[in-house]
Amino acid sequence: MKDHDQRSRESGIQRWNAGAAVDGTDRIAVEEPLQIVIDGHPVAVVMRTPGDDADLVAGFLFTEGIVRSPGEIARIDLEARDNHALVFLAEGVSLDLQRLTRHLFSASSCGLCGKATIEAIMQQHPAVAGGPDLDPGVLLAAPDRMREAQLAFGATGGLHASAVFDASGSLLVAREDVGRHNALDKAIGRLWTDGRDLANCFLLVSGRISFELMQKALAARIPVVAGISAPSSLAVEFARESRQTLVGFLRPPTLNIYTGGERISS
Repeated sequence: MKDHDQRSRESGIQRWNAGAAVDGTDRIAVEEPLQIVIDGHPVAVVMRTPGDDADLVAGFLFTEGIVRSPGEIARIDLEARDNHALVFLAEGVSLDLQRLTRHLFSASSCGLCGKATIEAIMQQHPAVAGGPDLDPGVLLAAPDRMREAQLAFGATGGLHASAVFDASGSLLVAREDVGRHNALDKAIGRLWTDGRDLANCFLLVSGRISFELMQKALAARIPVVAGISAPSSLAVEFARESRQTLVGFLRPPTLNIYTGGERISS
């Protein structure tokens, strides 16, 4: 089975066209729960699109502050039980439930659900410094490159995407999911596990830019975040405090710079 096939399935539909209903089929994005269990302790249920689950779990544990380095994770078992990720921490690493910033249950669209504040996040993850000097043309070319990597979106039209590029515009990783923050956790999890330094990279997300996406990018030390759609007011406020560059409405040939314009050369 192709990897993107597990992310979508066929559904019978009635398609209304020209005043008549016609029976047909459509491919729909899969959404299923994944319970994350750490050393026997259930810590979260995320509603996700199956695929890249190890990246999702690693990214979640890192961006939520549960672990600080890949070496703190001994292994992630995805085979023992369906829709379960059994995480085993390395010897000497203990689970601190107080470091969790999410509710125990996290829906696909809720993100932090208001539990964390900008001040609390900034205590854990200080503002970024430095970063790339980006040509606007590099940013403007990124949406097409991300779109080419969205195999499941092409089949369903129903998944978000997150992609990380280096300063020259080369695509490092792209991940898809029914949840915006899940797609980002998958992308960050892959690069974090590989030990990639993201200090001179930029992130592109397929939809609106929300607060939880900005805080996850800060946890990964990504200095530039761009989105196809609009940022929220809290995302802009967070970007100012974290000194991140925030770009919205990245729709060639135009883009809006909300914060950190010094990283984008004219």
